[in-house]
Amino acid sequence: MGMTEWLERGLIIPSNKYLSGRISNFIGYMRLKFRKNVAVGKKCLVSPLSRVNPRTGKISVMDNCVIAPYAVIQGNVSLGNHCSVNAFSMLVGYGTAEDDVGKITVGDDVRIAAHVMIIAANHIYEDPEKKICEQGLERKSITIGDDVWIGGNASILAGATIGKGAVVAAGAVVTKDVPPYSVVAGVPAKVIKMRARREEAT
Repeated sequence: MGMTEWLERGLIIPSNKYLSGRISNFIGYMRLKFRKNVAVGKKCLVSPLSRVNPRTGKISVMDNCVIAPYAVIQGNVSLGNHCSVNAFSMLVGYGTAEDDVGKITVGDDVRIAAHVMIIAANHIYEDPEKKICEQGLERKSITIGDDVWIGGNASILAGATIGKGAVVAAGAVVTKDVPPYSVVAGVPAKVIKMRARREEAT
């Protein structure tokens, strides 16, 4: 067991309950604070075991976010306030700081469960005479609205927009836009029901 695992007491969600956890989160937070092209807000809990790197883009993490051990955030990615990215999830954005086609934009109060994949590009493969690895990537931005819950092992493919208040079921593969306040499931993901809006439920 490494020093970081010991400090985190084996917890999969960063916590300030114990002094050791506060030390671990401080280390993780400061790593982001001083990384070039990364902006991190106040009161974020960041595991040092996470992998956060803007590559050629920019990463923005707003206030009160939680980034768990082994979560991966790479490239052009923006997280709103009070978001959580759980263990082994991957958010991979593309583009540069000046060209944000391929950016992943996440709203406020979004919950991303473990083992979620959100990748904002696809391999080009149309030419059978060329190797796929030689045909480049097609970048498409991904937008996730406020108050969204993405269940474990779900995949969000390039170009998708997930509307405010939506729920993506565990294991779903989102290939197209998800309406606000809908619940989607399956491969490919389809709407299985709508959530009642507050004004409709009263």
